[in-house]
Amino acid sequence: MLLTITTTRNPATELGFLLHKHPEKAQSVALSAGTAHVFYPEAEPERCTVALFVEIDPVALVRGGGTSLTQYVNDRPYAGGSYLGVALRAAFTTALAGRCAARPELVDEAFDLEIQVPALSARGGAEVVHKLFAPLGWQITATPIPLDPEFPQWGDSRYVDLRLTGTHRVADALRHLYVLLPALDGDKHYWVGQDEADKLLRAGEGWLGDHPERTLITNRYLERRRPVVAYALSRLAEADDVPAEAEALVTEVPDKPESLASQRHGSVLAALRAAGARRVLDLGCGGGALLRVLEKDRSFTEIVGVDVSSSALNIAEKRMKDGTRVTLRQSALTYADPALAGYDAAVLMEVVEHIDEERLPALEHAVFGVAAPRTVLVTTPNAEYNRLFEFLPMGHFRHADHRFEWTRAEFRAWSDGVAARYGYAVRFLPVGPEDQVSGPPTQLAVFTSNEEVAA
Repeated sequence: MLLTITTTRNPATELGFLLHKHPEKAQSVALSAGTAHVFYPEAEPERCTVALFVEIDPVALVRGGGTSLTQYVNDRPYAGGSYLGVALRAAFTTALAGRCAARPELVDEAFDLEIQVPALSARGGAEVVHKLFAPLGWQITATPIPLDPEFPQWGDSRYVDLRLTGTHRVADALRHLYVLLPALDGDKHYWVGQDEADKLLRAGEGWLGDHPERTLITNRYLERRRPVVAYALSRLAEADDVPAEAEALVTEVPDKPESLASQRHGSVLAALRAAGARRVLDLGCGGGALLRVLEKDRSFTEIVGVDVSSSALNIAEKRMKDGTRVTLRQSALTYADPALAGYDAAVLMEVVEHIDEERLPALEHAVFGVAAPRTVLVTTPNAEYNRLFEFLPMGHFRHADHRFEWTRAEFRAWSDGVAARYGYAVRFLPVGPEDQVSGPPTQLAVFTSNEEVAA
């Protein structure tokens, strides 16, 4: 199995920094039944290609379990999409997590990418390939591979030669592949349980909840194992970027209370109304979940959604109904953008925890120093509450992309420091049901400029 990723962004060889694989070296990673090799067929400033070549050991497959005959006479035990997903995670673990210690500024940069998988199992053919990749902003060429070129009357196989082109963060592109390649195959070479659903949720954070084919993807990725699929869909229904109608899909979870995401939206909306805001920035808007809420309130005369991900903005654009009041802007929140100055309020809802702590001063300067709205709302998880989540292992963050999760004291210390440095007063509000010991699941800070307080 072979997968290649090419960029023409100059200098193209900087792709090696993000992938943590040097263009002048070939590297290998051991898999459970084979080896993943990473090498660069071309590495020039104008064009750079990295190749992931996966060798499967059929003897190791037999030793790993299953019926010995089928291991040799059909391709199902190989589950190509599943093995490619595992190989992606093994070879590019740090890149999937969106981390790059050597060049952190590259993480948030969108690269022009071309991805090819010459032989990919795609149940449903090119039509399903388009359904899965097109909503994420990819341009797709999926050429069916015939069963035998010498006997065209036999028709096409379920395999396609897949080519994708688009402009994305490298981490986002890898996550799309990690989820959608196994989903296209619809099979796994290992047992699927709740831990596999958690992997799906972590890799799909920020895009899967908004995907129009999220149910198809979840069912295929989890091999249609009903209890595991129900668990994943119920978690997606609580995610920030999932449409409210998704909750109706989870018929196995009756009497579902108001989701934490809905409670966050309500708290933010109430705080904006209390501040008298009319022109609002949604910083780190993702797929537009909060934008949809703000759009429904006619008291907001101008709403601007800002995000670094072009694919997320594409999804948000499709969900907006009022193009006269809502506009979208692609920008990294750690870069000062004078065009964002002069607004009444800015919202950073579940955003700061996705930024490396050493880069927070840049975020503070961009938001509180340059944009400097009268009111700033910041929500973030309360780390003390994590012990109450049934399916969250001890010591783990709520999402793999979180760089940190603060306790109430840590959040207050950061907020007080920001307020003092940039001339704001700050107060704190709970979001969600409060535990007597651990506090609320989400904490909200409301920053008000000292000039506004004095007025």
